[in-house]
Amino acid sequence: MADVELRQLRYFVAVAEELNFGRAARRLLIAGPSLSQQIKSLERDLGVRLFDRDRRTVALTPAGAALLPHTRALLDQAEELRDHAARIAGSEPVRLGYVNWLPKDLADRAPAAARLLVDAWVAPSHAQVDRVADGSLDLAICWLTAADLDARGLGARLIGADRLYAVSAGTDASPVRARDVVVLLDDDERTWSSWNVYADCFARETGARALRISDGGIVGAGFHDHVRKLRRPVLNSTKAQGAALPPDLVARPVIDPAPYWTWSLVWRRAQERPAVAVTIDALTGRVAEDLGIHAPGAWLPEVDLYRH
Repeated sequence: MADVELRQLRYFVAVAEELNFGRAARRLLIAGPSLSQQIKSLERDLGVRLFDRDRRTVALTPAGAALLPHTRALLDQAEELRDHAARIAGSEPVRLGYVNWLPKDLADRAPAAARLLVDAWVAPSHAQVDRVADGSLDLAICWLTAADLDARGLGARLIGADRLYAVSAGTDASPVRARDVVVLLDDDERTWSSWNVYADCFARETGARALRISDGGIVGAGFHDHVRKLRRPVLNSTKAQGAALPPDLVARPVIDPAPYWTWSLVWRRAQERPAVAVTIDALTGRVAEDLGIHAPGAWLPEVDLYRH
C-alpha cells in the first residue's frame, strides 16, 4: 500500500463531516476537483471505497464509517506530536526574511512555541535565497527555481501566489491576451534577477514582447511612464501588486494564459532546529492546495517549482 498522507486523512474527515464535496472544499480552502482527486487517491491507496456518491448525495460506505474514528484518532496523535515538538522547541527565535509579500494572517499562523522574527532587510528573491543558504536567515518567503533548491541544498513549500495583471493607459479594463502584452526586463540583475528570469520565460512561452530597460522602471513612476510611452498593456510586477495606479492608467486581467507568480517558504535541508521545523509546518499548514496556479488557463514559467 502506498504511503497515506495526513493531508488526505484530513480531507477524508472533512468530507465525512460535511457529506458534501463543495462544502468540504470551501472549508479546506482547496478546489473541488482537487479534493475529489485526493479522496480517490486515498481510496486507491487504502484499497476500499470510503464514500458512495452521485450527483446529489454523498454517504459514507460501511468501510468509510468503520475507518472514520481510527482516522480521527490518528489525526489527534499527529496534533499531539506537533504540540510535543513545540514544547521541545521552546521559544527559540526563528528569523524570517521576505521580498515584498507576507501572508495577511502571519501572526495567527506563527506557532506559540517559536519566536518568529521578521527580518527588516527587505531584499530581492535571489538575495533572500542566498541568505537562507548561508545561514543568515532560517526561513524566507521568496521566488526560486528547482535549480536553486538543488544547488543550495534548500527545501521549499508553496505558501502564496499572485495572479499578475497588465496595466494600460486609458479606461479600458477588459481582459488582454498574453501575446498582446509587453513585459519589461531590467539590466540591473542585482535587483531584478528573479523577475528577469520570469519575464523572459513569459515572453518566450506566450509570444509577449520583451523590452529591456535600464532605468529601474519595473515598478513605480518609471513603470507608469513606460506604460504611457508604449501605448500597450504592460505586465505588472508582483512587487507592485497592491500599489494604487494613477487615474490615467487601468489594470487589465491577462488571459490565454493567466500568469501566476508563486511564493515559497524556503529553508536549509540540513537545518536541525525543532523550532524551525515547527514554524514551517505552522506557516504552510493553512495554505490552499494550489491557490489557482493549476486551474485551466493558468500559467507558470517552465522553471517554476510548481509548474509540473
